[in-house]
Amino acid sequence: MPEGTMKAWLESSHLSGGNTAYIEELYESYLDNSQSVSEQWREIFQELPKIEGADVEYRHSAIRDEFRELAKQPSRQVVVSSGADAKQVKVLQLINAFRFRGHQNANLDPLGLWLRDKVRDLQLSHHDLSENDFDKDFNIGSFAAGQESMKLGDLHKALKKTYCGSIGAEYMHITSTEEKRWLQQRLESVQSSANLSKEQKLDVLKGLISADGLEKYLGAKFPGAKRFSLEGGDSLIPMLKELITRAGTHGAKEVVIGMAHRGRLNVLVNVMGKNPSKLFDEFGGKHDEVLTSGDVKYHQGYSSDFVTPGGNVHLALAFNPSHLEIVNPVVIGSVRARLDRRNCDQGDLVLPITIHGDSAIAGQGVVQETFNMSQARAFKVGGTIRIVVNNQVGFTTSNPQDTRSGEYCTDIAKMVQAPILHVNGDDPEAVVLATQIALDYRNEFKRDVVIDLVCYRRHGHNEADEPSATQPLMYKIVKKHPTPRQLYADKLISEGSITAGQADELTAYYRKLLDEGQCTVEQWRPMTAHSVDWTPFLGHDWDDEYEKEISIDKLKELAAKVAKLPEDHPVHSRVKKLYDDRKKMASGEKLLDWGMAENLAYASIVDMGQRVRITGQDAGRGTFFHRHAVLHNQEDGSAYMPLKHVREGQGPFDVHDSVLSEVSVLAFEYGYTTAEPAGLTIWEAQFGDFANCAQVVFDQFISSGEQKWGRLCGLTMLLPHGYEGQGPEHSSARLERYLQLCADHNMQVCIPSTPAQVFNMLRRQVVRPMRRPLVVMSPKSLLRHPLAVSSLEEMSTGVFHNVIGEIDDIDKKAVEKVVFCSGKVYYELLEQRRRNEQENVAIIRIEQLYPFPEKELQAVLEDYQHVKQFVWCQEEPQNQGAWYCSQHHFRAAIPAGTYLTYTGRKASAAPAVGYMSVHVKEQQALVNEALTVE
Repeated sequence: MPEGTMKAWLESSHLSGGNTAYIEELYESYLDNSQSVSEQWREIFQELPKIEGADVEYRHSAIRDEFRELAKQPSRQVVVSSGADAKQVKVLQLINAFRFRGHQNANLDPLGLWLRDKVRDLQLSHHDLSENDFDKDFNIGSFAAGQESMKLGDLHKALKKTYCGSIGAEYMHITSTEEKRWLQQRLESVQSSANLSKEQKLDVLKGLISADGLEKYLGAKFPGAKRFSLEGGDSLIPMLKELITRAGTHGAKEVVIGMAHRGRLNVLVNVMGKNPSKLFDEFGGKHDEVLTSGDVKYHQGYSSDFVTPGGNVHLALAFNPSHLEIVNPVVIGSVRARLDRRNCDQGDLVLPITIHGDSAIAGQGVVQETFNMSQARAFKVGGTIRIVVNNQVGFTTSNPQDTRSGEYCTDIAKMVQAPILHVNGDDPEAVVLATQIALDYRNEFKRDVVIDLVCYRRHGHNEADEPSATQPLMYKIVKKHPTPRQLYADKLISEGSITAGQADELTAYYRKLLDEGQCTVEQWRPMTAHSVDWTPFLGHDWDDEYEKEISIDKLKELAAKVAKLPEDHPVHSRVKKLYDDRKKMASGEKLLDWGMAENLAYASIVDMGQRVRITGQDAGRGTFFHRHAVLHNQEDGSAYMPLKHVREGQGPFDVHDSVLSEVSVLAFEYGYTTAEPAGLTIWEAQFGDFANCAQVVFDQFISSGEQKWGRLCGLTMLLPHGYEGQGPEHSSARLERYLQLCADHNMQVCIPSTPAQVFNMLRRQVVRPMRRPLVVMSPKSLLRHPLAVSSLEEMSTGVFHNVIGEIDDIDKKAVEKVVFCSGKVYYELLEQRRRNEQENVAIIRIEQLYPFPEKELQAVLEDYQHVKQFVWCQEEPQNQGAWYCSQHHFRAAIPAGTYLTYTGRKASAAPAVGYMSVHVKEQQALVNEALTVE
């Protein structure tokens, strides 16, 4: 607008007087991001007069914050004359600018491809300073240089070395002043220089020689074979060895590592200590004769021990499928189990390390989910070291605009205020320093920290790929670029730390180890009993005998404990009514409902001294208001858990309302159970169909982990399932998907229909000496169904009945039709048959659909050898549910010469209808059809 018009408007508007604070905030928002204010305000601010010699206005808030910090430090008060005051403020602004934005001008890219504009905030002129001020002394505020003042020239040099060298530190997004001051002290006190001893430098060089040597050896011996080489990111090897050594020195007993395929073979041989001859055999197609499918070599896990000054550290590299980031929560879950076993709630004894690709960490949603879990009570492990092998290429995509929307691939870490240390992979000493700072920060503050190892990929996505086809400019540079080993060896030779002959000797010695098939890791030690003993759970089958029964007296004792409420803990009236009923159930006045039976199962397990761990989005209460394992005081909000008060010295009981995620939480619990075979670990979906979001975990870990990797897992998954007229997304847990994954007795799929069945099913998962996953189609309406009740006597047998025969007193010889079914529909069939007063139809429940109980079903059918009509009845559409996957099992069990038909909803693309009236009509029709005798 014209100048005169704007002036008149300003004088009469809300821009005057008492609104200045509001306007200042708007203006600072505009300085941060011009798009954050309205177009009208942008026009006003753009019309403001420019100050000669200044590119942009400096934010007042930064100045205020700096002086507030100075005010807390009386020993560093700024006492200057009025003439020098402006310069002094500008010097403090300069320090702050380097802390905030120095990383943007750091020397991070080994290839020199990053085209980054000079940051104006880092220029002396931006702060009204120049080289003419270099000899002047200024107070340096909180800059950790060990002195209160410095000449500007020395300060400027120190700032550039600290923040614009081979380490670019991002930490000013952290709100904790203590954490920021800690990081400033560590970086600024040494000006981001590692200052390694000669022996330490030699260790770094050995790590680089081993990284480079293995890749060259494999490339020469197995040309063109896929190995997803580490070349270009070689500094990962000395980084990991430094992390493990330093962790062990500070008392860690275990380190669990998760990574995708890039560089995995190098880590296996040069960190974990896998014998290279075994790797060479795998490349040659040799392998031990096994009955499992196995997996490709760059998905394999490994365990070993690694000696450190603090003692041996047990290493575990998690098995990983091709999904690039799904292993992250698996690793964290495994770490949590190890910490729980060691009664360590701070994370000091077990260190998790996750290794990411640059495109994957930004692109895969499970990364965000795992970051979000990092401080949640159910999932925290004292912080994770997250390493990004940033080779600047996502498969064939090298343009960051195609792989992410932020400046860095690590921007996702800012959501949990994790510090991010970007480091040039061609400067291994900077890598070591960043590693030391990262581990010490994690140990000090128990929080995640990220190391962004900026490097490159010397070959294509795999060794058969031609990268120049899609990245011609990058690979012109890569082909000429010396290896990290060569660069560092030359550096050490030039500074006199070693001779060229010594470097050659080290390279030759490593080659000799490979030729002889010897372990290449000096710190490797034979594995001892650091982890849990799986021996009691090996070699067992489904039918092995075990101690099943539990006495009635013990059940009554446990039931009384489960139903007991403290007098000084008032609960909601509905919960009070539920617990009054539980007291009656405990005394034998009432039969037990589902919630009581389930809690009683947990009580029996913790009474054995075993752990129970349950997570889910409503796990404490239960989505359908049935569990109430956590009782909330209605006056002060405190929580009481009866299952924590079963007896002195009982097993732990942990129930957590989880973060709102399926895939990361289920992967976490899978990792937990692969590291903890004892006790009962449960993941409960809020609705069974929500497990769709975690399908990758079912596909790549739960159903196939034993077949691919020999990894046992006793995880139990409760998936609420049942057609209640709640629409397509709240009816089916997609039973058919789990049955399709079943083979080789890899897991169990059960649909219990009574409280006694759920009690014995859950106990069976612990007392049976076999550990395989259990998928449960758990109920909704049956939680309070008047017929779905059980006695203590039914529970005391300890037997889960895979098949339940006819319960009504009907003449079996008069039966003309047998109906097979599972789950809720059984009660609808039973009630309708009773209303019909039919005695010519028998109803048999299949409570375990896999492994299919063929012998048990045949035993039940002994009384029905005369029957010709057999039908499978299900609520789900014909192309869903158990029909397609299980009909061959039904046919194999029925008498010869008979036939089997289907009754249920017709095939459908959606799991259920969305209208209650249609649902009711369909449900009644399938029940009537099942009971009709032809």
